[in-house]
Amino acid sequence: MAEPTREPGREPRATSSGPGRVLIAVYAIFALSATARAGVQIAAKFSEAPVAYLLSGLAGVVYILATIGLAGRGPGYRRLAWGAVLFELVGVLVVGTLTVFDTGDFPDDTVWSVYGRGYGFIPLVLPFVGLWWLRRTSAKG
Repeated sequence: MAEPTREPGREPRATSSGPGRVLIAVYAIFALSATARAGVQIAAKFSEAPVAYLLSGLAGVVYILATIGLAGRGPGYRRLAWGAVLFELVGVLVVGTLTVFDTGDFPDDTVWSVYGRGYGFIPLVLPFVGLWWLRRTSAKG
């Protein structure tokens, strides 16, 4: 899903405007919680489930990048947001599916395990909302 081309004379709306502020706040909360969770898990018990803890760390970085991209202004920030949110969607779908069908490889949960079950499935819904908002605020709206 690539960003649509702009219509002449029509600039994209800032992703940080209106409801975008709430979306950015949710991404920031997930950035903080996923990064803190991964940090504690990696520091305290890395050998128990290294793949799960590294995936939680990756999710935290993706949420940080999405937050920065959505909060920033300009085409570079918008591209960052598109990339981070698309990566997030693929991550939650792949990790979610793997953790449903192959629980043995994941002795502990990641942020994206079972499609974000431990976080009320918000990690599954969030990238769809993010992509919708990026599309809605694009030049074509």
